[in-house]
Amino acid sequence: MEKFFKIKERGSTVSTELLGGLTTFLAMAYIIVVNPLILSAAGVPFQAAVTATCFGAALMTIAMGIFANRPIVLASGMGINAVVAFSICLGVGVDWRVAMSVIFIEGVIILLLVLCGLREAIMRAIPDSLRRAIAIGIGLFIAFIGLQGGGFIVADPATLITLGDLTSPVAIVAAVSILVAGALYAMKIKAGLLISIIVATIVGIPLGVTATFGEYNFLPDFSTFFAPFQQTPEGMLAIAQVFIQPALLLFVFSLLMSDFFDTLGTVVAVGSQADFVDKEGNIQDIKPILIVDSAAAATGGLIGASSITSYIESIAGVASGARTGLSNMVVGAGFIIFAFLTPLVGLVTGAATCGALVFVGYLMMSDVGEINWKDITIAFPSFLIIVGMPLTYSMSHGIGFGFIAFCVLKVATGKIRDVKPLMWVAAAAFLFSFIFA
Repeated sequence: MEKFFKIKERGSTVSTELLGGLTTFLAMAYIIVVNPLILSAAGVPFQAAVTATCFGAALMTIAMGIFANRPIVLASGMGINAVVAFSICLGVGVDWRVAMSVIFIEGVIILLLVLCGLREAIMRAIPDSLRRAIAIGIGLFIAFIGLQGGGFIVADPATLITLGDLTSPVAIVAAVSILVAGALYAMKIKAGLLISIIVATIVGIPLGVTATFGEYNFLPDFSTFFAPFQQTPEGMLAIAQVFIQPALLLFVFSLLMSDFFDTLGTVVAVGSQADFVDKEGNIQDIKPILIVDSAAAATGGLIGASSITSYIESIAGVASGARTGLSNMVVGAGFIIFAFLTPLVGLVTGAATCGALVFVGYLMMSDVGEINWKDITIAFPSFLIIVGMPLTYSMSHGIGFGFIAFCVLKVATGKIRDVKPLMWVAAAAFLFSFIFA
């Protein structure tokens, strides 16, 4: 195990990897409940969606640990699952199997781009400062998600967002998680983030925040597997319908852009914290990471789990010391086990994980001083990336803003040669996506 995962070589231990994996799993366990709830709105059987979510996440997370040996975990992507349910199924009015076919097709396309070397080449064409801005923007994004889940930030009809009720039980539990996470990390306790989740979950019991058990069928349901190749109620092969509806082909492109660059942001962010990004900002051994991630998108559509993608919550485990794929084995095992024990996952709420996400956001701000703020052609695009992610609630949108601004400013200042050809391609693709998708 030591030889395969290179645990000592990366400055870790078996116990640290196990702890990091458990921390990551608890930080992302919400997806086991949330993804099926979203997909069920489009007609996907709930129990089947739970099975697909758990087994899909387990398979691809373990694959990442084995083939890439990096502490990057994967599961059904938030945001894309909402597009599948509400924009494609309910918006266009197609069967959920057809929507999964859209995901399957875009995943296959991304995998082909990786095998051709295009995806890796685009990532290497991004200037170092913009890569660091991506990591910082994601830090703010996940901190925003944590504060939202903890009730500190709520919707407001006049200002869009505002301060929540800090005396509410949810906010109290979230405050406990933040304070415990910060205090334990300051005390250099590696299990600090995990302990904060457990403590907050316990505190939430008497406050009525931590959920109680409900009825549950312990038998997995595999009826969504191979959804693109199932027949729809109209008697037509699901995947065939994608090619006869132009609107669905547009969704293929739009989701491809989101998957493509969300992964870029996640890998850069995790890599910068887990020490597999070099001094030039290049990600070490990136190809196997991209291959597994791309295959995961196609797998998600194939089994009916929506697009499976690299998860930014991986940083919670990295912050606890995870550095190798061994931590992925823990996460994968957790998903397999909880495919049969969903009620236990429901005990971990957004309020309980608030502290871990907010504190990880703080850790990711460390790169802000590495951005070249004196060069406006770099600084302004970096700024747009950083603010664009949390304010649009999308990693890919923030990246798109920055890429387009970078190209425009380089042209305006006569520095067009600073823009590598693939940056033009990426910026143009984003512009097309913003206008038409």
